[in-house]
Order: sequence, then structure tokens, then C-alpha cells
Amino acid sequence: MKTISLAFAVSMTLFSGLSFANSDKPFAIAIHGGAGTIKQSSFTPEQEKAYRAKLKEAVDAGYVVLEKGGSSLKAVTTAINVLENSPYFNAGIGAVYTHNEEHEMDASIMDGNTMNAGAVAGVKHIKNPIDLARLVMDESVHVMLYGQGAEEFALTQGVPLVANETFNTQKRYEGLQRAKAKMAEAKSSADYQAAHQQLDTEYKVGTVGAVALDKQGNISAGTSTGGMTNKRYGRIGDAPVIGAGTYAENGVCAVSATGHGEYFIRYQVAGDICAKVKYQQKSIIQAADEVINQRLITAGGTGGVIAIDHRGNIATPFNTEGMYRATRKSGEPAQVMIWRDK
Repeated sequence: MKTISLAFAVSMTLFSGLSFANSDKPFAIAIHGGAGTIKQSSFTPEQEKAYRAKLKEAVDAGYVVLEKGGSSLKAVTTAINVLENSPYFNAGIGAVYTHNEEHEMDASIMDGNTMNAGAVAGVKHIKNPIDLARLVMDESVHVMLYGQGAEEFALTQGVPLVANETFNTQKRYEGLQRAKAKMAEAKSSADYQAAHQQLDTEYKVGTVGAVALDKQGNISAGTSTGGMTNKRYGRIGDAPVIGAGTYAENGVCAVSATGHGEYFIRYQVAGDICAKVKYQQKSIIQAADEVINQRLITAGGTGGVIAIDHRGNIATPFNTEGMYRATRKSGEPAQVMIWRDK
């Protein structure tokens, strides 16, 4: 009996030590609500407070999942849902308008543990596109589904479709009319491309996203967007493209991007950052800065990223006037920022 008791005591001591070690493992999350022409002078104190509160709500929601031992995937979707359900950001309820005065949304998610990924593009009737991207990853044999096909898949998974008008907001509609007016002024011919180049950065960027590291050491990334204001021809940006707008690999890093999608696709921004970490042994801060503030900006691309490595280090570089973002690490309060020093 004494031998059994001694063995039990030893095993409980080892178990307690293991549990403590696991609870002591680092976890962290970072979110963004888009980068672009975000002028501090254009915010009233009340508006700034509201944006900051929503960013904090999102990062805290994801943090709670991690704190309770939940997966990085769950933390990412939880945080992004908060942003998709807010009219402040270009995703879900805050999605911008296409040229035809509709809303077409894209989203993707990637699991750094399994390297599985899921994405949807051009969906018009999905309230939370990031959730459908997760279902594509978990419940289909494909990585990306587009438009009607994605929505047919949603129905097979019990996801209800909503009217496209669900995403209508006055602010985004006024933005569309301004974009059309600017293009009309710039158009000396019927050249849509030339006129589109005259649009300011604010019409070409806007996304939400999250990256997270959980207590099990798994990292994930997710991105969701309403796309580009006044876009035509079923345009798809970088948000649903794995390696461009979203990427995650255990032991390396996870990235969610926001910016002028055409550049992020061509320069494989998310994947390039992780490649620098993996193959050149650069820190996540150095790798992200080199891609955003050297390679991308030299090419004419605008935007930013949030990135996290397997130790919980976080980078949030951007080359625009501002980027809505928030971070939170284990045992620390949330940090919410919009501009470079605030």
C-alpha cells in the first residue's frame, strides 16, 4: 500500500509540474482592421474612441479563447467575427461596394499545424465569410471556392444565406459615389484601367485579419475583406490567396495582410515574410519590415501586415498613414494603435 501511495504521489507531482509547464507556455494574438489613408485629423474624439473600443473588443475576444486553452484557429475566427460584424471595417457588415453597387467578399484561413487552408472569394450572401473559409478547410476537399459554388457549399453545411443588402451602409455608399466621380474626372477615354489608377489609396485597401499562437504552440492566420471600392469584373484580391494575404506554418510564423491586393499577390507578401524567417533565420520584426517597408513600397505597393512567430513575438509594420491594429500577449493588457506612435 505504501509503495502504491508513493508511486501515486510521484505521478501526481509530475502531472502537476507538467500542467504548470503547459499553462506557462506563451500565447498571443494580433489583429488588424485595415491599413490606408487614416488621417488623425479626420477623427472626432468620439469616433476614435469607438474604433479603439471595437479593436480592443476583437483582440480580447480572441485572447480569452487562447487563455482558456483554445486553439489558435478558434481565436482567429472569434476575433475576425467581431470585426466582420462591425460597420467600421471593410469586411462583412462594413464591406465596400462594387461598381454595380453590390458587395462581394473574400476570406481565408490557414492552420500552421497541419498546413491546411480554406478560402472563399466573391461571396455575396455570407454574413461571416471567415467562418465559411474555415468550413471549406475542414469539410471540403478544396482550398478555395468562389461565388455561387461557395454559397451552394455553405447551404450543405447549414450556413444560411443573407440578402446582399444586409451589408449596405451609408458611409460605404458615399465612398463608392466619390470613387466613381473621381474616375469620371480622370477618364479622358473609355480606359477603365487608366482612370482607376487615379483613385486614392483609401479606395484600394481595407481588410480585417488575425494571427494567433496558442498554448499548444500552434499558430494560425485569417483574413477577411469586402475588397476594393468600385471593383469590376469579379475582381479578387489577396485576402483569399494563400501565401499572398494569409499564411501560417508552425515553427515559423503566421501573417495576415492588408493593402493594395494586386501588389500583395504579385510579391507573395505573406509567404515571403515567412520564408525570410524560415530560410534566412531573420526575426519576425526584421522580415516583416523588409517586405513591407523595402520590397513592397519600392514596387509601389501600399499596406501592412500583422505577423507572429512561434515564440509569440509580434510585428505590425505598414507603409501607409495608419493601420488599425491591436495585440495582446499572455499576462499582458491589450495594446491598441491606429497611427505609428499612438
